[in-house]
Amino acid sequence: MSDALRVALYANSGTTLFHYGVDVGAATLVRRGSITLPVSVQYAAPHPQKSFLYVACSNGSPGVLGNTHCVAALRIDRSTGQLHLHGEAVPLRGRPIHITVDKSGAHALVAYNDPSDLTVHRIEADGALSPALEQKAPLDVGVFAHQVRVMPSGSAAVLVTRGNDAAAGRPEDPGALKVFGYDKGQLTGLASVAPEGGIGYGPRHLDFHPTQPWVYVSLERQNLIHAYRMRADGVDPEPVFVAPTLKAPGRHQPEQRAGAIHVHPSGRFVYLANRASGSVDFGGRKVFAGGENNIAVYAIDAATGEPQLVQHVDTHGFVPRTFAIDPSGRLLVVANALTLAARNGASVETLPANLTLFRIGEDGKLTYVAKREIESTGGALFWMGLVTL
Repeated sequence: MSDALRVALYANSGTTLFHYGVDVGAATLVRRGSITLPVSVQYAAPHPQKSFLYVACSNGSPGVLGNTHCVAALRIDRSTGQLHLHGEAVPLRGRPIHITVDKSGAHALVAYNDPSDLTVHRIEADGALSPALEQKAPLDVGVFAHQVRVMPSGSAAVLVTRGNDAAAGRPEDPGALKVFGYDKGQLTGLASVAPEGGIGYGPRHLDFHPTQPWVYVSLERQNLIHAYRMRADGVDPEPVFVAPTLKAPGRHQPEQRAGAIHVHPSGRFVYLANRASGSVDFGGRKVFAGGENNIAVYAIDAATGEPQLVQHVDTHGFVPRTFAIDPSGRLLVVANALTLAARNGASVETLPANLTLFRIGEDGKLTYVAKREIESTGGALFWMGLVTL
């Protein structure tokens, strides 16, 4: 590879986790290999110091609970980027939706959405995972957790709970950011950040600014981005800035949702995925109903932290469920998770799940380079990430 900093891309199709070599300068991917997990990949997180990738797996899916769930430790071969199963997978109590590793690399934290839950697993000296640690006190885990992150201080963790829209005569479930004290794998409840009591508040993911006390939150159910001030042990109760995520916010489509969010390594920009997956009947087939599948690009005001929208760029696919930025900040890769048919005039064409590459300019804006159809094993493209070797 031409870059001094070697990067691997990992992306799944069902139970298969593919490995691609990445040339950041040339913005290209080269297929290197794959590994098969016990059940389908849901999310994964690298160890911050050691060459391990921790993969949360389940035979469940959106709306399907499943009955087999686990988290596996994979050893990364630094010379090749290949993945190898490290010990036995650890059984989990339900379908995991997100996994993260704390800054010290001492513990992995796993979030579950149905029912909402959170577990902490010790990472042993050899990189293997322990079963879930018993927590000393009950935890308020909200409704429909979707992400867990340890705060930059290392002394607190945030569980992002989305809640649910009202449906079928059932009232809305409130959303919240559940903040916990975090010490040696033990969690203690500190606060619940829930503007307006969490009604009309549906957060999905958040990310932290690398140097400033700012945290950025995507609101899935409202198609908004919130910016909060952050403390060492928590988040202020109200956002300081609120902005729309959609290019045309007035033309809201069914199944139009905000998704993943990432701050650029420089701290100058923040990126958010908009996802649309609605379908309608056309000529006896289900085709895309319309909406936005794009990345919203925001410049961050260096003095205030305000996210200022500067671009929307189409992802060349459907449902960008995950995306990643390389550590040098020059390349952004989107994983378009859904294969879906779309109208092209009077005809219909099928667009498969794919990986789409964009160069990141000095101004933070994205320039499309290419897309690559991911090899399908019949499973969903649920997760993709870039890992430094």
